[in-house]
Amino acid sequence: MRSPPLPLTLVPDLVEQIYARLLDAISEGALAPGERLTQEDLAQRFAVSRQPVLQALRLLKKDGFVEDAPGRGVQVTPLDVNWIAQVYQVRGSLDALAVRLAAERGAKIDPGLLRQGRLAHQARDVQAMIQADLAFHRAVYQASGNALIAQSIALHWRHLQRVMGAVLQSSQQRQTVWDEHEAIANALCAADVDLAVRLVQEHAHEASVQLTARLSEKIQNLKTGAQA
Repeated sequence: MRSPPLPLTLVPDLVEQIYARLLDAISEGALAPGERLTQEDLAQRFAVSRQPVLQALRLLKKDGFVEDAPGRGVQVTPLDVNWIAQVYQVRGSLDALAVRLAAERGAKIDPGLLRQGRLAHQARDVQAMIQADLAFHRAVYQASGNALIAQSIALHWRHLQRVMGAVLQSSQQRQTVWDEHEAIANALCAADVDLAVRLVQEHAHEASVQLTARLSEKIQNLKTGAQA
């Protein structure tokens, strides 16, 4: 059954709206890795002409979220373990810079963000866990006082959201995540720069190891299932 049209307003630009809608769907897993996308179908779903859809797909391709599909059209870029590991390397460096600057300022992170994360974890609400994780790190970026950090890392987080959504659907977020967040927040408040940097580097490394391992297992299971 074909999805009903999704009417769009004229402001902001149609291309930006379509890009944002598709990016949300890809990040949240509503459009699965490897899923084929065609201009005709998307234009019909969004009730627009093909031209803004084409431009939005070009932007998504440039940012690594879609790629050329065999034959014709494009597909959602499959999740790649090596690529995600590289994204975590970049994120780890930017996180370290953010906490260094935030700790130098003795920044205070809203305790409500920690409570929100723990509640999401207890409820095993995948999207709430991802959003709480992102909210905590955004608070750290803002506390750094350097707006370029959040801007530089925004698309990287979109890629990480994809793998978090795919992995956490079938396995729980590791138990220590929010203890680690709380320890980072305490180090910032205490203006302990060295401790804050060490904690956030360990946090990013552990997240990378855990999620890439689970992603590798998921990909292998999908290949095994396809061959059965």
